[in-house]
Amino acid sequence: MHVEGFFEWLGQALGAVIKFIVDIMSGLFNLLANAGGNFIDGLARTLGMDTSLVSILALIVGLMLLYSAIRAFMRASIVMGIIWLVLGLWVLSWIIH
Repeated sequence: MHVEGFFEWLGQALGAVIKFIVDIMSGLFNLLANAGGNFIDGLARTLGMDTSLVSILALIVGLMLLYSAIRAFMRASIVMGIIWLVLGLWVLSWIIH
């Protein structure tokens, strides 16, 4: 009878520890998700674009094209720099209002 009480207590203690860890991790991930969502909303509102996944991907592609233009200009490749710059600005003009 005494042994059954010990194992019941041990199970409750282990369950409480697991529940505490899960609650902490859930709160942390919820905090990170809200922070990421607020960041995307603020970025989209400032740029005047939608918060859809396609718009975010187009923003990333446009910024990568502008980065390629800067790299081309640094290598003294004027023609490729202009091509990358025009493509980057063209993609960014689609999403920014």
